[in-house]
Amino acid sequence: MKARLVAFLSLAGVLAVCLPMFAHHGNVAYDESKVVILKSATVTKFAWANPHSIITFDAKNDKGQVEHWAAELGSPSALTLIGWTKVSVQPGDAITVYIHQSKTGNPVGRIDHIVLADGSSLRDSSGGGDRGDGPSGAGSKY
Repeated sequence: MKARLVAFLSLAGVLAVCLPMFAHHGNVAYDESKVVILKSATVTKFAWANPHSIITFDAKNDKGQVEHWAAELGSPSALTLIGWTKVSVQPGDAITVYIHQSKTGNPVGRIDHIVLADGSSLRDSSGGGDRGDGPSGAGSKY
C-alpha cells in the first residue's frame, strides 16, 4: 500500500511539473520557412515586458503605403542575456527588420533579428540572426 502511494505521488508530481510546459504556444502562427526583410522601418513603440517584448514599427509596403507592424521577441530576461536593454530601440529609430511573418499575411510576426542604423544587429532570444539569412541570403519583401 505504501509503495502504491509513493508511486501515485511521484506520478502526480511529474505531471504537475510537465503539463504546464505544453501550455506555451510556440511559434506555430508564424511562417518559419522564410524571413521577410522590412527595410527603413521606423520604431513607434518598444514594450519591454513579460512574457514577450514587442516592437511596433511602420514600414512601407511594395506599393509605397505605410503599414503598421507588431513584432514579438523573447522575454526581457532572455533578451538581456544576448545584449538587449530596455533602451535598445526607441520610437523614431530607423531599423531593418528580419521577421517571420504571420501565416495569415497580416503585418505581425516574430523577429529573427534587427539591424540598427549604425549597422549593429540584435537577434531574438529564439536563436534568430545566425542562420545565414542576412542581406545576402534572404529575400526582401519590400
